[in-house]
Amino acid sequence: MSRPKLKLDLVNVTFLSVSHALALVAVLYMIFSDQFQWWSLVLGCVYFAFCGLAITGGYHRLFSHPTYQARGFLRFFYLFFGAASVQNSALKWSSDHRIHHGEVDTNNDPYNIQEGFWWAHVGWILFKDKNELTNVSDLKKDKLVMLQHNHFILFIALSLLVLPMALGMIWGDPIGAVLVAGFLRLTIQWHATFSINSIAHVIGSQPYSTKNSARDSVVTAFITLGEGYHNFHHTFAGDYRNGIRWFHFDPTKWFVWSCSKVKITWDLKRASADAIERAKAAVRAERSLPVV
Repeated sequence: MSRPKLKLDLVNVTFLSVSHALALVAVLYMIFSDQFQWWSLVLGCVYFAFCGLAITGGYHRLFSHPTYQARGFLRFFYLFFGAASVQNSALKWSSDHRIHHGEVDTNNDPYNIQEGFWWAHVGWILFKDKNELTNVSDLKKDKLVMLQHNHFILFIALSLLVLPMALGMIWGDPIGAVLVAGFLRLTIQWHATFSINSIAHVIGSQPYSTKNSARDSVVTAFITLGEGYHNFHHTFAGDYRNGIRWFHFDPTKWFVWSCSKVKITWDLKRASADAIERAKAAVRAERSLPVV
């Protein structure tokens, strides 16, 4: 069954188009402008780390899947820099993501890879949806989450424009700070996040389950602060980790674990070693079945 005809979301289409254009302007500004200061690029790198962590550690592993608990100031950090990532409010992002997990690879999956790579990567964002946020009643009780949701445009303005501009004024490059830490960083981060919906459902291994298209890949792990172990995540969504081995590249896991040592986070949930081994054994058994 094909997806019913959808209406373009002109706000999303316009903002994505303008942001990509401003990202190009940022590159040209860095190359040709005498006003450009290297501190603006440093700020862009810091913003990439903060905003990436806000999505992976906050929107994803704390709000969408409550895999641990966190103090209010860390949750606010996630919500503030999550707004600078311009991927919807934490409430809406979490609702979409929970639907994705419950309906993965079906027509009800918002970013269904079965509808094509580009649909899963960015196409779904360009159209209006009918998500009525019925699956996030727990988050609706969170005052900070609702503060961000109800004042999301203000959060975007403060985090994406006002703060970079104010910091850029310190070293005399407010325009460069907004262009680089704002829009160039934003565009790169978008495609890093989008890669989990697209690349991580096409390329990689399936050691824990073959029941859906999610795959583990160190490539997507590197560009998303650890989110690339996607086959594990879809099998054990309640685990605060994505990369479970000590050498797996998962900075979000390391951050959450480190915070737990100073009581900023707690109740870190992990799948049992037995459950993980049973899942791997089931896949091995499935692959060893004779072809009939």
